[in-house]
Amino acid sequence: ELRGVSPPVGDHWRGAPHPASVSTGVMTGAETEDDIPLGERKTVTDFCYLLDKSKQLFNGLRDLPQYGHKQWQSYFGRTFDVYTKLWKFQQQHRQVLDTRYGLKRWQIGEVASKIGQLYYHYYLRTSETSYLNEAFSFYSAIRHRSYYFQVNKENRPELVVKKLRYYARYIVVCLLLNKMDLVKVLVKELSEEIEDYTQRFNTEDQLEWNLVLQEVASFVEADPAVVLNDNNVVVISSNRLQEGSVPPLEQGMVVGQLVLADSLIIGNCNNQVKFSELTIDMFRMLQALEREPVNLATQTSKQGVLESSEKPAKRENPHKYLLYKPTFSQLFTFLSASFKELPANSVLLVYLSATGVFPCGHSDYEGPYDFGGILTNTNRDVVNGETVQKRNQAQKEMHCLHPGDLFPFTRKPLFIIVDSSNSTAYKNFTNLFGQPLVCLLSPTTYPKGVQDQSQRGSLFTLFLYSPLLAFSSVCGLNSVRAGLWERAQEFLRKVYRDIGQMITRSRTIDQAFLQFFGDEFLRLLLIRFVFCSAALRLHKLFRESQSFPESYPELPKKDTVESGLLQKHVLELAAMLDVRNLFWEESQETY
Repeated sequence: ELRGVSPPVGDHWRGAPHPASVSTGVMTGAETEDDIPLGERKTVTDFCYLLDKSKQLFNGLRDLPQYGHKQWQSYFGRTFDVYTKLWKFQQQHRQVLDTRYGLKRWQIGEVASKIGQLYYHYYLRTSETSYLNEAFSFYSAIRHRSYYFQVNKENRPELVVKKLRYYARYIVVCLLLNKMDLVKVLVKELSEEIEDYTQRFNTEDQLEWNLVLQEVASFVEADPAVVLNDNNVVVISSNRLQEGSVPPLEQGMVVGQLVLADSLIIGNCNNQVKFSELTIDMFRMLQALEREPVNLATQTSKQGVLESSEKPAKRENPHKYLLYKPTFSQLFTFLSASFKELPANSVLLVYLSATGVFPCGHSDYEGPYDFGGILTNTNRDVVNGETVQKRNQAQKEMHCLHPGDLFPFTRKPLFIIVDSSNSTAYKNFTNLFGQPLVCLLSPTTYPKGVQDQSQRGSLFTLFLYSPLLAFSSVCGLNSVRAGLWERAQEFLRKVYRDIGQMITRSRTIDQAFLQFFGDEFLRLLLIRFVFCSAALRLHKLFRESQSFPESYPELPKKDTVESGLLQKHVLELAAMLDVRNLFWEESQETY
């Protein structure tokens, strides 16, 4: 019925429900067990064995360590093998299982849903976007074949909850694949299902499910501008790395050979739009660190069955950890695991999107723990009566990632992005070990109109994810025609090439920037950062120096963010979008 299943896949995301409690083999009808042919009885027994084994392995996934690249793979492989056998077995023996076991369609749906979850978790573990397509194909089949249709006729609320959870998971995968039209359809269906569920069963979780609906609705509406075709229909485009989207290196250009191998994406902003355990900033940044997914089925010799030996040889995307509201100890543990497993000639990227924590007082000596940092989560609302002001002004904020906390990890190449109201705390870095180190820092204040939009995601991260979307947003454009959008994107590709040359030809630029420039993901982030800085410096609303991005080490301004050529490009783009009046002729920077 569905394609074969096979990669070793894994992890059980927090908040996921218990796997299905499918009834064990029950012979139907009035016949006794002796009346059933031996072969059919064996079929039912084998199915029950596979079902129990799959549940047991699936439950065990949640106990695997969430970090480290190796510990989980063999267990995951075993889980996937059993689900492959179970799926094929129910396909081959459907008739016997229908009549002798009483196999229900929702039970088949439950197995398909587990396989979808396995593919999704394999994506989370490996960052290989192609597995999202595999998860999607199973989730999609469940809906098209109405596997959960009969659930509403049974008087069992726990079965309806399975269906609702399936919808929530399907929506997450569709969001990650930018299938926004389908997301809207699924949200409508989920809304109807929730209404039916809460009317039939007087449950206590109604508010929780309504919150899920509100969250996903806000998430879908988070983009500040839309692209419209000639029929006024929204055009969805991907912002993942695509062929031709990164300016190539010039012949003979000397840049580092470092490769981005691992990244931590951390989200802890108060009041930012989120769904599942992804804030909108995390959602955007993770896509900026991924290539466009390919369909695995087209890469393999046997349709849709991916054997371990056939896995794409080169892992296209850097590995990622997604940490939503981590505590300091969680953040430090994942950082240490990434640092430990970082291969030679590789870079660790740390992206911090979080509320700023500011120092209470000033000390005579200002060290790496005297500037505050970004907020980490506390497990309890009050830690040892911590709501009472600290006993001593000299004590540092405990639930905070200070710049000094990152110092030990600068023993290897480190690329840091901080999007926070206290991002400038991370300007106070010292490169103790001489390894490549760059910090890209967001503005700390925004003009009021921009600040009011912050719930829908940070403008700085938006520039790193989709510069044209961010540029449109800061110019107050709610929609752009598809033809104009394409011309503007084409123009920006030329601008990116010029920025790349500015960076590599500058005589005064810090070598760290060039050492990271060989990696395509980091090259694009650096180029977008420079474009963002140049655009905001010319925008009439952005008057204070705190409203411009900064970096450590500093970029040579005249060669990059205040280059006459780049300013000319920004104004050309503004004219193209008919917003030229919002920009100065040249940077009016005030200090």
